[in-house]
Amino acid sequence: MIRVGRPERHSISEKWLRGAARPPLLTPVSSMRSFWGLMRAYWFSDRWVEAWTLTLVIALFTALSSKAGVWFAEASGELVNSIAFYHDAANTTPLASLLTNAGMLILLVVLKDAGFTGIRTFVSATLHRKWRGWLDSRFNEALLDTNHTHFHAQHGSSGAAAPDNIDQRVQESIKDMTGGAIGLAIGVMAVATSLYFVGQKLLETSVEVKGLEFLGSYGSAVLAFLAVAIYVPLNTWIAVKVGRLLERLNIRMQQSEGSYRGELTTFLRRSFHVAASQGENVQKTMHDRLYVDIDRTWARLNIVNTGYRSFELIYNFIGARIVAYAPGLVPYIHNRFDLKGYITGSEMVNSLISQCSWFIHVMPSIAALRANSQRVTELANAIENVQHPQEFYSLTGCSDFRYDRQNPVFGLTIQKLELTHQGEDASPFLSAANLRFRRGEWTFLKGESGCGKTSLIKAINGLWPYGRGTIVFPEGVESFYAAQEVKLQQVSLKQLVCLPGSEHDHTDAQVASALHRAGLGDFIEHMADESREGMNWDQVLSGGQKQKLVVARIVLQQPGLLFLDEATGALDPEGKIAFHQAIKDNCPDVTVISIMHEAVPPRSLSGAEFYHSIVTIADGVATKKPLAPSLPVELTTILAHPRPVEEKWLRFPRRIRQK
Repeated sequence: MIRVGRPERHSISEKWLRGAARPPLLTPVSSMRSFWGLMRAYWFSDRWVEAWTLTLVIALFTALSSKAGVWFAEASGELVNSIAFYHDAANTTPLASLLTNAGMLILLVVLKDAGFTGIRTFVSATLHRKWRGWLDSRFNEALLDTNHTHFHAQHGSSGAAAPDNIDQRVQESIKDMTGGAIGLAIGVMAVATSLYFVGQKLLETSVEVKGLEFLGSYGSAVLAFLAVAIYVPLNTWIAVKVGRLLERLNIRMQQSEGSYRGELTTFLRRSFHVAASQGENVQKTMHDRLYVDIDRTWARLNIVNTGYRSFELIYNFIGARIVAYAPGLVPYIHNRFDLKGYITGSEMVNSLISQCSWFIHVMPSIAALRANSQRVTELANAIENVQHPQEFYSLTGCSDFRYDRQNPVFGLTIQKLELTHQGEDASPFLSAANLRFRRGEWTFLKGESGCGKTSLIKAINGLWPYGRGTIVFPEGVESFYAAQEVKLQQVSLKQLVCLPGSEHDHTDAQVASALHRAGLGDFIEHMADESREGMNWDQVLSGGQKQKLVVARIVLQQPGLLFLDEATGALDPEGKIAFHQAIKDNCPDVTVISIMHEAVPPRSLSGAEFYHSIVTIADGVATKKPLAPSLPVELTTILAHPRPVEEKWLRFPRRIRQK
């Protein structure tokens, strides 16, 4: 057997065609498997200039906002002072002074909130949008790779369950996490800049305090810093304890919401089947059961959030009206401060407490951030764990498939194949000692429902996880796996026809020709449209038309190895003949392996066989033999094209009816 590199296009991933033990592969999310790795990935990516530019702008306006907070405290002191001394005889222009100070305070509020804070909010929202978009592209690229990671990541391993609700993790968790992280970073910047600017001002205006003369003129500043250092950390410790409970509840809430939303999405896609089976009551019971989990978690979350909100309100009042004003009260009583200095200093302490209490104010958001980041990092780890699928599946069962290549003249070969389910001791449910499919040979897979026909095709294509055996592909031959339909939303008809390639791989004329040959010529003028009359193509096309679409894809791609997994199930007998004839006429050398429910495979209109051999699966064993019908041509034609039997039967000569 010859082991070769990756073909230009093949349904089997290169990773399945390599050897056994391999070092971990780097994926687009390899650096995001921990909290800090996830947080810094964007800033050290190929978009680092964009990320750091926006971050520095945010830092600049955060610093300006903190400095404006000092100006606000000074202006508040001036306003209170003008009110206190409004009737003082020495104040010759009391009204003008009052209005001037009030106007200055309003101007500072506008400058700080509408100017510095407003611009910072816009830039941070832009950073949020850019960061989320980058992360979304990284996870989409990692999930939708040639390794079929999106498929493997939905399987758990020993000690690690598969990540639930991947769609929610990519959409909501990334969005909420990036927004929360930016808010956290802005808060840290605000604390640092406030400590600098407010602390500097407190030191500048500090005075000696009676009983603390050994501190000199830094007495009042030390009292202020001490009050903040005791009050804020103590309450932060309480907030952290409550925050951990909030984090657990947030994770549970996201899981419950994701499960409920996922079931609703699935239900809407299969609503016809629910209506046809009159299964609305069963579906409603399922929805009610899933929503109970949401309701219980939400109730607990409301209780904790209400308690935390009450704690926060009390904390804010005590901090702003008692702790902030207490340090300056002693020097004010001893006439070290005038009223203006006392108010100014207290407002600055209040500003310092407010900024340093940011951690307490956003603890619910931090809990949500940690919950969201945990769900994102879990997904990143799941993606990383399945980069070598066989090694991943071998943790929970036997997974020892070998995929090789050989000279195309020998076709496709299967040797000592055994398929099992999960579990180290699982017994094979299907075995095939030696199957060979020649170039240009058409083979029909036959067996009872559930015997493993589809599993066999999945295993050949590297999509069955458990078992062992060797599958040898013809070198340089492109393969094509065709199921009944492709359920892709919001894509054009041309994109659907060009699968698994890109719409740019083929011209409009080539796609139009393929549609015409498949019997879908009426849709040629609409092949660039993503929808028709407000419906996507999955809703526009009937079951039979969807299977004609499969023909168009095959005709366009011209594969050398074709797997048909019940690809004609929605076609009538004439449609099945046309389906096979189109492949026969347009892909003359293709090797076909097909699953159908018919007792015998269809024939052409002239009575010629499409298929050359049959693989029968019985008692867990697959055996292959040439297709040699034992019945007359007329009888096999009846079986392949079911119609009222008596009517057709009576049309045959007596000699045939007597056989």
